[in-house]
Amino acid sequence: MPFRVEPQQLKAFLIDSELVSAAQIEKAEKEAEKSGQRLGDILVSQGIIKEEDLLRLQAYILGVPFINLEKEKIDPETLRIIPEPIARKHNIVAFKKTGKVLEVAMLDPEDLGTIDFIKKQSDLRIIPRLTSPASIKQVLQQYQKSLEVEFGEIIQKETASLATSSDALDVDNNGEDLKKIAEDLPIIKIVDTLLRHAILQKASDIHIEPLEKEVIVRYRIDGILRNAMVLPKSVAAGIVARVKVLSNLKLDEHRLPQDGRFKAESEDYKVSFRVSILPITEGEKVVMRLLPENSKGFTLEKLGFHGKALEDIHRTIKRPTGMVLATGPTGSGKTTTLYTVLDILNTPEVNISTIEDPVEYRMPRINQSQVQPDIGYTFANGLRSLLRQDPDIIMVGEIRDNETASLAINAALTGHLVFSTLHTNSAAGALPRLLDMKVEPFLIASTVNTIIAQRLVRTLCQDKTPYILTKEELAALEKEVDLERVRTCLEEEHIIKKGAAWKDIQFFKPKPSPDCPDGYHSRIGIHETLAMNETIKQLVIQNATADQIEKQGKTEGMMTMLEDGIFKAVQGFTSIEEVLRVTRE
Repeated sequence: MPFRVEPQQLKAFLIDSELVSAAQIEKAEKEAEKSGQRLGDILVSQGIIKEEDLLRLQAYILGVPFINLEKEKIDPETLRIIPEPIARKHNIVAFKKTGKVLEVAMLDPEDLGTIDFIKKQSDLRIIPRLTSPASIKQVLQQYQKSLEVEFGEIIQKETASLATSSDALDVDNNGEDLKKIAEDLPIIKIVDTLLRHAILQKASDIHIEPLEKEVIVRYRIDGILRNAMVLPKSVAAGIVARVKVLSNLKLDEHRLPQDGRFKAESEDYKVSFRVSILPITEGEKVVMRLLPENSKGFTLEKLGFHGKALEDIHRTIKRPTGMVLATGPTGSGKTTTLYTVLDILNTPEVNISTIEDPVEYRMPRINQSQVQPDIGYTFANGLRSLLRQDPDIIMVGEIRDNETASLAINAALTGHLVFSTLHTNSAAGALPRLLDMKVEPFLIASTVNTIIAQRLVRTLCQDKTPYILTKEELAALEKEVDLERVRTCLEEEHIIKKGAAWKDIQFFKPKPSPDCPDGYHSRIGIHETLAMNETIKQLVIQNATADQIEKQGKTEGMMTMLEDGIFKAVQGFTSIEEVLRVTRE
């Protein structure tokens, strides 16, 4: 049974272990006396010792085994012996049950009250173990996974009760009837379940599609749409009405598209939902885009930038004027890249203003404005107004037309740093695209600093299968990408040994597992970054094609997206198949 670790005991062991110096302990002791905190907690908060090291030491002093649960899959029945709220509040989880004995892992060896409570509630003998915060976090996520099974049951039960209590609902119901249905408990439960399910699975979009006899719900996870569940047609009108109520949309409008947004919050997440409702032949289709509000803390490195590209971006965003463009298809992470850059630049000395459609992430101290074309508030009008707001840095959500393009270029010429996105397939392709928008070549040459093109590739799970490419596979790959250039970059960034040949370089394939059904989890960017210099400016002035500009960019060290993808495949982030899938689209 755990008991108290005396401060003197801890002090002696810390000095013996040489983890902490006597001077550091003395200073922490004075702090502990003053604040009434425990010695160990102060050493951790000051960063002198890692929390896990302290826990291991306490476990050693108390003679309680230390256990690491970071990779353990716990039986859902055992897990639920301790209810989730208690597990979260007290950082204690059940991980093994043998007969009448329950082993629990905890962070605080002095929390005897919780152990007594669990003992009384479960009527089991409790054997405590100490563990790390990372282990507790990993196990707490498993509560969510085991809840998914219950969700499935809820949906079946609630849709069954709806189907029996009301006939298939007619889409032409008036607003009052629909409001009543939207507030019906089963409908609320079903919609809440759909949203929670999507958040747990880290979906980026939810599609609710009415067919002739049923409603299909699909989630886009890591860029790929998957069927999530099939619901009876009888709930279609109710689900749409519920989403409309949440998004403050008109309940009795079934013939025109509608857009709205709402938020879902809990202790674990804060997510904004962007809602689009479109009338189709079978009723109304709902698509919701999920935007996690706590997904700040990105860095350019985490997004997948490295080497020369990373240096080019850092150099150009420090300039006081000019233009930085992010290009790529919808959903390729352009906005996230620009927000990450804005986050780096977001200091009290500058005024940052944005005009977006829609505002995707809310950022403190950045003035974000959303276009509303139906009342005449477009990118162009918004940008004109923004320039009267004394901004240093401007972000224009997207350059869609000639007017916005020329205004953005003028803003960059008149002493502002401008960020924006364009829909082109490559970095070099952005320059001819601006020429198509009737922007003068010399203006493009004198304002554009850097162009980033990107796609998102799925990242492999930790458990993956290594393999070496055969001669035939290398020959096929050589047709798509200049392998020698990639090898040189890998050497320069010390990813491979100097002189290593492709026949000795490892690649990786996905290895599906119960926790990782496709062998992939989450996504990372592959990029090409074209920094403007004198030679490229000359090419722009001469109206060069995208291919000519790209060729010159490569001569000056630019990695293409495909090359960057192969680079990341060697690093083990993704697979060659995934890179080719995304770059061939």
